[in-house]
Amino acid sequence: MKIAVTGKGGVGKTTFAATLARLYAAEGRKVLAADVDPDANLGLALGFDEETLDSIVPISRMRKLVEERTGANSENQFYRLNPKVDDIPDTYGKVCNGVKLLVLGTVETGGGGCVCPEHVMLKRIINNMVLHRDDVVIMDMEAGLEHLGRGTTESVDQFIVVIEPGARSIQTYKNVKRLASDLGVKQVRVVANKVRNEEDEAFVKSKIPEEDLLGFIHYNTEVMDADRQGKSPYDFSKTVTDEIIKIKKKIEEN
Repeated sequence: MKIAVTGKGGVGKTTFAATLARLYAAEGRKVLAADVDPDANLGLALGFDEETLDSIVPISRMRKLVEERTGANSENQFYRLNPKVDDIPDTYGKVCNGVKLLVLGTVETGGGGCVCPEHVMLKRIINNMVLHRDDVVIMDMEAGLEHLGRGTTESVDQFIVVIEPGARSIQTYKNVKRLASDLGVKQVRVVANKVRNEEDEAFVKSKIPEEDLLGFIHYNTEVMDADRQGKSPYDFSKTVTDEIIKIKKKIEEN
């Protein structure tokens, strides 16, 4: 199972990605959770303490490592497009609650289609995680669609787009589905978060094809309380965890 979780900023994709990872880990599965968001928050949502997270440097910012693996430096404009990366998750990943966290970060310079040493490194790491590891891999992607333009997630089994019950989130889902098709990713599924009532559910059902809709996570102040206290939603809200358990079962049906 190789999943990329995406969506607009603030929709709750990190809460969903972290809880899904914790659920697989609770089953005794090997789980690799990759934070590909420049505003990295996945570790907190998994239950890591702040001291550990403060010590983690995203792979994209490890200039020396990137230079060593790609051969790129200020004196050499040419670099390897297939650097060795298979040891990266085990060397730089940190484990908490049965989940191995790898903070990749993102390439913060250059636009879509950037071909730079950092981008090559990240793309190779993601491809290795998806194609050559037997872990459950769950990636919390950066908000927006730039990662799709760079093609870093072209080998995943499916995208899960976390949306809110609103027109802008629906448009994000449509854009992800279109761009994912260009990358050869056929499954784009939807989780509707912060759903308040039956009207919100009806709105989402009217806009998302039934076969793409995985389920609903209802608005819950316990998630906000967990965030304020720096806790994992998995440990803080049984209601939200139970809703994601239902979504997980539907993921596994296909």
